[in-house]
Amino acid sequence: MDIQIHSIHFDADRGLLDFIKSKLNKLITFNNEIISADVFLRIEKNDERENKLVDIKLHVPGKELFAKKHASSFEAAVDEVTEALRRQVVKAHG
Repeated sequence: MDIQIHSIHFDADRGLLDFIKSKLNKLITFNNEIISADVFLRIEKNDERENKLVDIKLHVPGKELFAKKHASSFEAAVDEVTEALRRQVVKAHG
């Protein structure tokens, strides 16, 4: 799977990038036809604690799956968004 990670207006560190890739690669166990993933990381400028936004587009043959989550850390948001995508992948593949 081709994974493109875009951190908007900041530089994501290697640990975060590796964490995201590891989480996304686990989705292949549910559907090995996943072509690619586009990941967007943003820090929203507001007073909320949950100002880290992660949205991911998964490309599978014939469709695009999408999920977006806010959390207080990128890791927590990635956990939530990959779980939402896992449910979509299972539903779409089954």
